[in-house]
Amino acid sequence: MHFLIRSAEAGDLAAIAEIYRESVLNGVASYEIEPPSLDEMRGRFTAITAAGYPYIVAIDAGRSILGYAYASAFRTRPAYRWLVEDSIYLAPEARGRGIGKALLAELIERCTALGFRQMVAVIGGAHPASIAVHRSTGFEHGGVMKATGFKHGRWLDTTIMQLPLGEGASTDPEHDVPRR
Repeated sequence: MHFLIRSAEAGDLAAIAEIYRESVLNGVASYEIEPPSLDEMRGRFTAITAAGYPYIVAIDAGRSILGYAYASAFRTRPAYRWLVEDSIYLAPEARGRGIGKALLAELIERCTALGFRQMVAVIGGAHPASIAVHRSTGFEHGGVMKATGFKHGRWLDTTIMQLPLGEGASTDPEHDVPRR
C-alpha cells in the first residue's frame, strides 16, 4: 500500500474523528467509552497544534486518510516539558500494513527536531500490535499498570513504553523549553 505522510489539516478532521470513533467503539487503545463529537475533536486538534506539537496523517493515493498520529504533553507540570506522549490511530483497512510504524517514525523525527528529550507511549489494553510497533522503533518497556481500565465488559491493563529522543538525558537542555 502506497501512502504519504503530511501534517494534518483542519479539513482532515471529519476522517480523523471517524477513525477515532471506530477505535473508541470497537477497540481498547482509548479508554473513552463514547466517541467525542467532531466539534470536540476540532477543539483537541486546535489545542495540540496551537501548543506547537506535531499532528500528522497518512493518506493514500486517493487522498483518503488511513491513520493519524500526534504528540502532546504527557503532563502539564513544568518539569515534564521535555517529555511528549504519542498517540496513533489507524482505519481498520490500514492496520497491519506498516502505516502505524511509519507514522510513529515520522512523529519521533519531528519531536526530536523540536528538541523534546523523551517520548512515552501509554498503551491502552496492553495492545500487542501497538507494543510491537513501539518496540520496532526503539521504545523500551517501562511497566504495566494492571486493571486500569474497564471497557467492553473486561478489565484492561495499560503498558508504558519509553524512547529517548536526541540526546535524551545524557545532557542538560540548552534552552528553557523545547522549540515549538
